[in-house]
Amino acid sequence: MIVPLYDTTTTQVADKLVAIRRDWGAVALSRVLTLLVPVGAAHAEGAIAAANQASMEHPCRVIVIVERDRQGESTLDAEIRVGGDAGASEVVVLRLRGALVDHQSSLIAPLLLPDAPIVAWWPDRLPSGPADAGWAAVAAHRVTDSVRSPGPADVRLRHLAATYTPGDTDMAWTRLTWWRAHLAAILDRPPYEPVTGALVRAEADHPSAHLLAAWLELALGAPVRREDVRGLGGITRVELNRDTGPVILDRPDGAEVATLTTPGHADQRFHLARRSVADCLSEELRRLDEDRVYGAVLRHATEQP
Repeated sequence: MIVPLYDTTTTQVADKLVAIRRDWGAVALSRVLTLLVPVGAAHAEGAIAAANQASMEHPCRVIVIVERDRQGESTLDAEIRVGGDAGASEVVVLRLRGALVDHQSSLIAPLLLPDAPIVAWWPDRLPSGPADAGWAAVAAHRVTDSVRSPGPADVRLRHLAATYTPGDTDMAWTRLTWWRAHLAAILDRPPYEPVTGALVRAEADHPSAHLLAAWLELALGAPVRREDVRGLGGITRVELNRDTGPVILDRPDGAEVATLTTPGHADQRFHLARRSVADCLSEELRRLDEDRVYGAVLRHATEQP
Protein backbone atom coordinates (compact mmCIF):
# COMPACT_ATOMS: atom_id res chain seq x y z
CA MET A 1 0.00 0.00 0.00
CA ILE A 2 1.32 3.45 -0.97
CA VAL A 3 -0.21 6.55 0.63
CA PRO A 4 0.82 9.88 -0.99
CA LEU A 5 0.86 13.14 0.98
CA TYR A 6 1.36 16.39 -0.93
CA ASP A 7 2.59 19.73 0.43
CA THR A 8 2.71 18.23 3.90
CA THR A 9 4.80 18.27 7.09
CA THR A 10 6.68 15.46 8.81
CA THR A 11 4.37 15.86 11.82
CA GLN A 12 1.44 15.08 9.53
CA VAL A 13 3.41 12.14 8.10
CA ALA A 14 4.02 10.80 11.61
CA ASP A 15 0.32 11.16 12.44
CA LYS A 16 -0.59 9.31 9.25
CA LEU A 17 1.71 6.42 10.20
CA VAL A 18 -0.13 6.09 13.50
CA ALA A 19 -3.49 6.19 11.69
CA ILE A 20 -2.41 3.49 9.23
CA ARG A 21 -1.32 1.27 12.08
CA ARG A 22 -4.61 1.82 13.86
CA ASP A 23 -6.87 1.37 10.84
CA TRP A 24 -5.01 -1.24 8.82
CA GLY A 25 -2.57 -2.95 11.16
CA ALA A 26 -0.18 -2.96 8.23
CA VAL A 27 2.90 -1.44 9.81
CA ALA A 28 5.64 -3.66 11.27
CA LEU A 29 5.88 -3.25 15.04
CA SER A 30 9.10 -5.15 15.82
CA ARG A 31 11.39 -2.69 14.10
CA VAL A 32 15.02 -2.84 15.20
CA LEU A 33 16.40 0.40 13.74
CA THR A 34 15.78 3.49 11.63
CA LEU A 35 17.50 3.50 8.24
CA LEU A 36 18.08 6.96 6.73
CA VAL A 37 18.69 6.97 2.97
CA PRO A 38 19.62 10.25 1.25
CA VAL A 39 19.53 9.50 -2.48
CA GLY A 40 19.10 11.16 -5.85
CA ALA A 41 15.74 10.85 -7.57
CA ALA A 42 17.17 8.62 -10.32
CA HIS A 43 18.33 6.00 -7.80
CA ALA A 44 15.55 6.24 -5.23
CA GLU A 45 13.51 3.22 -6.34
CA GLY A 46 16.57 0.99 -6.54
CA ALA A 47 17.58 2.02 -3.03
CA ILE A 48 14.07 1.37 -1.72
CA ALA A 49 14.03 -2.09 -3.31
CA ALA A 50 17.38 -2.97 -1.68
CA ALA A 51 16.21 -1.65 1.70
CA ASN A 52 12.97 -3.65 1.42
CA GLN A 53 14.91 -6.82 0.76
CA ALA A 54 17.33 -6.16 3.63
CA SER A 55 14.37 -5.49 5.93
CA MET A 56 13.33 -9.14 5.68
CA GLU A 57 16.28 -9.81 8.00
CA HIS A 58 16.22 -6.44 9.80
CA PRO A 59 12.68 -5.00 10.17
CA CYS A 60 13.07 -1.23 10.29
CA ARG A 61 11.67 2.15 9.43
CA VAL A 62 13.24 3.38 6.20
CA ILE A 63 13.29 7.14 5.65
CA VAL A 64 14.28 8.02 2.10
CA ILE A 65 15.35 11.65 1.57
CA VAL A 66 15.16 12.89 -2.02
CA GLU A 67 16.45 16.42 -2.63
CA ARG A 68 14.85 18.28 -5.51
CA ASP A 69 15.15 21.88 -6.69
CA ARG A 70 16.92 23.96 -4.02
CA GLN A 71 15.82 27.16 -5.73
CA GLY A 72 12.11 26.37 -5.87
CA GLU A 73 9.34 27.02 -3.40
CA SER A 74 9.77 25.22 -0.06
CA THR A 75 7.51 22.19 -0.19
CA LEU A 76 7.52 18.65 1.15
CA ASP A 77 5.80 15.80 -0.69
CA ALA A 78 5.81 12.40 0.97
CA GLU A 79 4.84 8.79 0.47
CA ILE A 80 4.18 6.14 3.09
CA ARG A 81 4.70 2.57 1.89
CA VAL A 82 3.65 -0.40 3.99
CA GLY A 83 2.70 -4.00 3.43
CA GLY A 84 3.76 -5.52 0.11
CA ASP A 85 5.36 -2.24 -0.99
CA ALA A 86 7.72 -2.13 1.97
CA GLY A 87 9.02 -5.64 2.65
CA ALA A 88 9.17 -6.18 6.42
CA SER A 89 9.64 -2.46 7.05
CA GLU A 90 7.71 0.75 6.69
CA VAL A 91 9.07 3.19 4.11
CA VAL A 92 8.66 6.95 4.26
CA VAL A 93 9.80 8.85 1.16
CA LEU A 94 10.40 12.57 1.69
CA ARG A 95 10.84 14.73 -1.42
CA LEU A 96 12.27 18.09 -0.40
CA ARG A 97 12.29 21.30 -2.40
CA GLY A 98 13.62 24.81 -1.73
CA ALA A 99 14.96 25.87 1.68
CA LEU A 100 13.74 22.62 3.27
CA VAL A 101 16.74 20.87 1.75
CA ASP A 102 18.93 22.69 4.30
CA HIS A 103 16.74 21.78 7.29
CA GLN A 104 16.67 18.01 7.07
CA SER A 105 17.53 17.32 10.71
CA SER A 106 14.41 19.07 12.03
CA LEU A 107 12.25 17.45 9.35
CA ILE A 108 13.44 13.93 10.12
CA ALA A 109 13.32 14.18 13.92
CA PRO A 110 9.55 13.43 14.29
CA LEU A 111 9.96 10.24 12.24
CA LEU A 112 12.84 8.61 14.11
CA LEU A 113 11.96 5.50 16.10
CA PRO A 114 12.44 6.04 19.84
CA ASP A 115 15.15 3.99 21.58
CA ALA A 116 16.29 2.39 18.31
CA PRO A 117 19.69 2.77 16.62
CA ILE A 118 20.00 4.93 13.53
CA VAL A 119 21.87 3.81 10.42
CA ALA A 120 22.62 6.18 7.53
CA TRP A 121 23.23 4.85 4.01
CA TRP A 122 24.28 6.88 0.96
CA PRO A 123 23.66 4.55 -2.03
CA ASP A 124 24.77 6.82 -4.87
CA ARG A 125 27.15 9.51 -3.58
CA LEU A 126 29.63 10.37 -0.85
CA PRO A 127 28.66 13.04 1.69
CA SER A 128 31.08 15.82 2.54
CA GLY A 129 31.73 13.84 5.71
CA PRO A 130 29.54 10.90 6.79
CA ALA A 131 29.64 11.89 10.46
CA ASP A 132 29.15 15.60 9.71
CA ALA A 133 25.98 15.35 7.63
CA GLY A 134 23.68 16.92 10.21
CA TRP A 135 21.25 14.18 11.18
CA ALA A 136 23.86 11.52 10.31
CA ALA A 137 25.98 12.66 13.25
CA VAL A 138 23.61 10.76 15.56
CA ALA A 139 23.80 7.58 13.49
CA ALA A 140 25.48 4.60 15.11
CA HIS A 141 26.56 3.32 11.70
CA ARG A 142 27.20 5.21 8.46
CA VAL A 143 27.43 3.32 5.17
CA THR A 144 28.71 4.79 1.91
CA ASP A 145 29.22 3.11 -1.48
CA SER A 146 32.32 4.39 -3.23
CA VAL A 147 31.81 1.87 -6.06
CA ARG A 148 28.59 3.60 -7.13
CA SER A 149 29.79 7.15 -6.43
CA PRO A 150 31.27 9.38 -9.14
CA GLY A 151 34.95 10.25 -9.47
CA PRO A 152 38.29 8.37 -9.61
CA ALA A 153 38.63 5.56 -7.07
CA ASP A 154 41.70 6.99 -5.36
CA VAL A 155 39.96 10.35 -4.90
CA ARG A 156 36.87 8.68 -3.43
CA LEU A 157 38.92 6.62 -1.00
CA ARG A 158 41.07 9.56 0.06
CA HIS A 159 37.92 11.52 0.80
CA LEU A 160 36.59 8.67 2.95
CA ALA A 161 39.92 8.40 4.78
CA ALA A 162 40.11 12.15 5.41
CA THR A 163 36.59 12.23 6.88
CA TYR A 164 36.70 8.82 8.60
CA THR A 165 35.00 8.54 11.99
CA PRO A 166 34.54 5.27 13.94
CA GLY A 167 31.22 3.85 12.76
CA ASP A 168 31.88 4.63 9.09
CA THR A 169 32.11 1.85 6.53
CA ASP A 170 31.84 1.46 2.76
CA MET A 171 30.20 -1.16 0.56
CA ALA A 172 33.39 -1.44 -1.49
CA TRP A 173 34.74 -3.13 1.65
CA THR A 174 31.58 -5.18 2.29
CA ARG A 175 31.80 -6.64 -1.22
CA LEU A 176 35.14 -8.20 -0.22
CA THR A 177 33.81 -10.34 2.65
CA TRP A 178 33.81 -13.62 0.73
CA TRP A 179 37.11 -12.89 -1.04
CA ARG A 180 38.72 -12.24 2.34
CA ALA A 181 37.16 -15.35 3.86
CA HIS A 182 38.41 -17.64 1.09
CA LEU A 183 41.90 -16.11 1.07
CA ALA A 184 42.18 -16.43 4.84
CA ALA A 185 41.09 -20.09 4.59
CA ILE A 186 43.78 -20.74 1.95
CA LEU A 187 46.50 -19.48 4.27
CA ASP A 188 45.12 -21.48 7.20
CA ARG A 189 46.01 -24.86 5.70
CA PRO A 190 49.31 -26.54 4.70
CA PRO A 191 51.83 -25.94 3.39
CA TYR A 192 52.39 -23.12 5.89
CA GLU A 193 54.77 -21.09 3.76
CA PRO A 194 55.17 -17.34 3.87
CA VAL A 195 53.72 -15.36 1.00
CA THR A 196 56.44 -13.34 -0.73
CA GLY A 197 54.13 -11.22 -2.87
CA ALA A 198 50.65 -11.05 -4.30
CA LEU A 199 48.64 -9.82 -7.27
CA VAL A 200 45.09 -8.43 -7.40
CA ARG A 201 43.55 -8.30 -10.87
CA ALA A 202 40.42 -6.19 -11.22
CA GLU A 203 38.57 -3.67 -13.31
CA ALA A 204 40.54 -0.46 -13.63
CA ASP A 205 39.78 2.19 -11.02
CA HIS A 206 37.73 -0.09 -8.78
CA PRO A 207 37.72 0.89 -5.07
CA SER A 208 37.36 -2.71 -3.87
CA ALA A 209 40.63 -3.65 -5.61
CA HIS A 210 42.47 -0.87 -3.74
CA LEU A 211 41.04 -2.06 -0.43
CA LEU A 212 41.75 -5.75 -1.06
CA ALA A 213 45.36 -5.00 -2.02
CA ALA A 214 45.80 -2.89 1.12
CA TRP A 215 44.25 -5.62 3.30
CA LEU A 216 46.59 -8.25 1.84
CA GLU A 217 49.64 -6.05 2.41
CA LEU A 218 48.69 -5.51 6.04
CA ALA A 219 47.85 -9.18 6.62
CA LEU A 220 50.83 -10.67 4.79
CA GLY A 221 53.55 -8.09 5.30
CA ALA A 222 54.42 -8.56 1.63
CA PRO A 223 54.12 -6.30 -1.44
CA VAL A 224 50.90 -6.52 -3.44
CA ARG A 225 50.63 -5.47 -7.08
CA ARG A 226 47.38 -4.41 -8.77
CA GLU A 227 46.69 -5.30 -12.38
CA ASP A 228 43.93 -3.42 -14.19
CA VAL A 229 41.80 -5.16 -16.81
CA ARG A 230 38.71 -4.29 -18.81
CA GLY A 231 35.60 -6.28 -18.17
CA LEU A 232 32.26 -6.44 -16.41
CA GLY A 233 33.63 -4.94 -13.22
CA GLY A 234 34.96 -6.07 -9.89
CA ILE A 235 37.82 -8.35 -8.89
CA THR A 236 38.61 -11.31 -11.12
CA ARG A 237 41.83 -12.85 -9.79
CA VAL A 238 44.14 -12.97 -6.77
CA GLU A 239 47.57 -14.65 -6.81
CA LEU A 240 49.58 -15.44 -3.69
CA ASN A 241 53.23 -16.19 -4.45
CA ARG A 242 55.05 -18.78 -2.35
CA ASP A 243 58.28 -20.73 -2.84
CA THR A 244 56.40 -23.85 -3.96
CA GLY A 245 54.45 -21.88 -6.56
CA PRO A 246 51.54 -19.45 -6.80
CA VAL A 247 48.14 -20.04 -5.27
CA ILE A 248 45.54 -18.61 -7.65
CA LEU A 249 41.93 -17.71 -6.89
CA ASP A 250 40.34 -16.92 -10.24
CA ARG A 251 36.83 -15.70 -11.03
CA PRO A 252 36.40 -14.77 -14.70
CA ASP A 253 34.32 -11.73 -15.64
CA GLY A 254 30.63 -12.37 -15.08
CA ALA A 255 31.18 -15.82 -13.58
CA GLU A 256 29.54 -16.98 -10.37
CA VAL A 257 32.03 -19.81 -9.82
CA ALA A 258 35.67 -19.30 -8.83
CA THR A 259 38.56 -21.75 -9.31
CA LEU A 260 41.28 -22.27 -6.72
CA THR A 261 44.57 -23.55 -8.12
CA THR A 262 47.14 -24.80 -5.60
CA PRO A 263 50.48 -26.47 -6.49
CA GLY A 264 50.30 -30.23 -5.98
CA HIS A 265 46.50 -30.32 -5.60
CA ALA A 266 43.54 -30.69 -7.92
CA ASP A 267 41.69 -27.50 -8.77
CA GLN A 268 38.73 -26.64 -6.56
CA ARG A 269 35.64 -24.77 -7.65
CA PHE A 270 33.17 -22.90 -5.45
CA HIS A 271 30.48 -20.25 -5.58
CA LEU A 272 31.80 -16.65 -5.52
CA ALA A 273 29.14 -14.53 -7.22
CA ARG A 274 29.13 -10.75 -7.17
CA ARG A 275 27.13 -9.54 -4.21
CA SER A 276 23.97 -7.51 -4.61
CA VAL A 277 23.47 -4.15 -2.91
CA ALA A 278 20.72 -5.68 -0.76
CA ASP A 279 23.04 -8.46 0.38
CA CYS A 280 25.76 -5.95 1.32
CA LEU A 281 23.24 -3.76 3.13
CA SER A 282 21.95 -6.74 5.11
CA GLU A 283 25.49 -7.52 6.23
CA GLU A 284 26.09 -3.94 7.34
CA LEU A 285 22.88 -3.92 9.37
CA ARG A 286 24.02 -7.02 11.28
CA ARG A 287 26.82 -5.14 13.00
CA LEU A 288 26.59 -1.57 14.21
CA ASP A 289 29.92 -1.41 16.04
CA GLU A 290 33.18 0.07 14.77
CA ASP A 291 34.95 -1.90 12.04
CA ARG A 292 38.55 -1.30 13.04
CA VAL A 293 39.95 -3.47 10.26
CA TYR A 294 38.19 -1.34 7.64
CA GLY A 295 39.56 1.84 9.23
CA ALA A 296 43.13 0.49 9.18
CA VAL A 297 42.82 -0.81 5.61
CA LEU A 298 41.33 2.48 4.37
CA ARG A 299 44.22 4.42 5.88
CA HIS A 300 46.79 2.05 4.39
CA ALA A 301 45.14 2.11 0.96
CA THR A 302 45.30 5.90 0.81
CA GLU A 303 48.86 6.16 2.10
CA GLN A 304 50.19 4.35 -0.95
CA PRO A 305 51.78 6.49 -3.72
